[in-house]
Amino acid sequence: MSDPMNQTLSPERVRADVAELLGCDPAAIAPDDDLVDLGLDSVRIMTLVERWRAAGASTLEFPDLAEQPELGHWTALLTGAAA
Repeated sequence: MSDPMNQTLSPERVRADVAELLGCDPAAIAPDDDLVDLGLDSVRIMTLVERWRAAGASTLEFPDLAEQPELGHWTALLTGAAA
């Protein structure tokens, strides 16, 4: 997907939002970590979907995140940048 969903969501913002819900330091999350394995459940993923929709990623859907729960994938999807 070469066209990012939203230019205002920075890689730093995506990482910080995920880390907040995991209760960890943003630097502790590697781009290829499985976020579900780290403790991100479906309720938290929906929280992120809603938060990022409000920030401008209006076409974001739950499966976009749930099917590949890795920070690097989410960052590329939302910003067009690699984590």
